[in-house]
Amino acid sequence: MTNEALPATPCMVVIPCLNEAAHIEALIDRLTPSVERLGMKIVVADGGSTDGTQAIVQKIAASNPRVTLLDNPKKIQSAAINLAVERFGDEFASFIRIDAHGDYPADYCDRLIEDADETGADSVVVSMATRGFGAFQKATAIAQNSKLGNGGSPHRQGAKGHWTDHGHHAFMRVKAFRAVGGYDETFSHNEDAELDYRLGAAGCRLWMTDKTFMVYYPRASVPALFRQYLGYGRGRAKNILKHRAMPKIRQMIPLMVFPVVAGTSLAFLSWAAVIPAVLWAAACLGYGVWMALSQRNPYGPLAGFSAMVMHLAWSAGFWLQLLDFRRKEAPAS
Repeated sequence: MTNEALPATPCMVVIPCLNEAAHIEALIDRLTPSVERLGMKIVVADGGSTDGTQAIVQKIAASNPRVTLLDNPKKIQSAAINLAVERFGDEFASFIRIDAHGDYPADYCDRLIEDADETGADSVVVSMATRGFGAFQKATAIAQNSKLGNGGSPHRQGAKGHWTDHGHHAFMRVKAFRAVGGYDETFSHNEDAELDYRLGAAGCRLWMTDKTFMVYYPRASVPALFRQYLGYGRGRAKNILKHRAMPKIRQMIPLMVFPVVAGTSLAFLSWAAVIPAVLWAAACLGYGVWMALSQRNPYGPLAGFSAMVMHLAWSAGFWLQLLDFRRKEAPAS
């Protein structure tokens, strides 16, 4: 069977990816029954994979006309979605964003479309259930599922269906997406929250569904986790600077971590300089021990350490972005 023209359908699935050879085929296989059942199309927007991802998708597309490979020269996810909507948005009333390194219930697309139809929402967002395999990944998942790691974020914890201002992106109407200009491609991280801000400002409505969720697999090493949260911190600061918005309380608390840790360099002047950092570390590790005891989870103490990595990286990224902004804004001498 060869790729042939498909009739216009109400929704498409967009999968931004880069070097996902280990996951992409299984993901497409998992989505295919619902895609066929709902008459949708899968667009894999690849950012220049070098691990064979493109060949895998091309092979699938050769026998499945509902799968299309799209080249994403800008590589980042925001550009991938924008390109897919630009290329195919006239054929579809909506799209569902799928992360290549995640997992989804078999009826994920069904439930999203169902809730969108019932609520009339411009965007339906989901909560994330974070899971891991190795010791560090399992510990990080525990941290990210707890208030210690997510600050009580509803799209991390899960909640009953409600109107919200932000969540993990899933379903979105093309009309609303285009009306606000799509994703800002200067954002490599936090592009979802930035778009949600503009959607809200334009009067669009976001619904947090409780009918489905996605499974997220965290980074499996300390360096990878640190780099990820460094990018998240930069993205959050960039978002706040762009819209002149105040960070939420749950975001302001970890902002102090980097200054507190940096302040330990003054210990040669006074031992008191290390007290704030020691208190923060004790709080994180103590929370981890509490989780181990209360939940009978042996990974609790390591989860406290994972939370420390996330806090420090996020805070450092935020402050580094502010410093970069100040340097760019400073008048030339």
